Amino acid sequence: MWLPGFYRRYLRADTKRLGRWGERQALRLLRRKGCTLIARNWRCKAGEVDLVMADGNGTVAFVEVKTRRDEIWAAAQDAVGYAKRKHISRVARCFVQTYDIKDRPLRFDIMAVVLPEKDPVQIRHYENAFRITL
Repeated sequence: MWLPGFYRRYLRADTKRLGRWGERQALRLLRRKGCTLIARNWRCKAGEVDLVMADGNGTVAFVEVKTRRDEIWAAAQDAVGYAKRKHISRVARCFVQTYDIKDRPLRFDIMAVVLPEKDPVQIRHYENAFRITL
């Protein structure tokens, strides 16, 4: 994906703006893959998850989106460590209980969106990035 330089600078100047843009790009890619949006920025007392999606076979995917300006120090997906995975699993447990989901398989995905200063945008989707028993 190509973006004009002034728009790149505008996005890269504010991390919140960059994060919202990254979530939109991740959602766009998932929809192209045939997934349906169930919830966006879903919150409960346990916390928040970026996207909750349903894929073509009915699997519910809890998606954590990590957007970065670059990956000089570490890959974007590496930001989802043990503590973040536990956090996402608690939110997923709350979601499953709230909507009484019993018969659908669940998975946890990570989307890495990188908007470098000049190079093309990179979007990587890691399906089943980690497993946690609810």
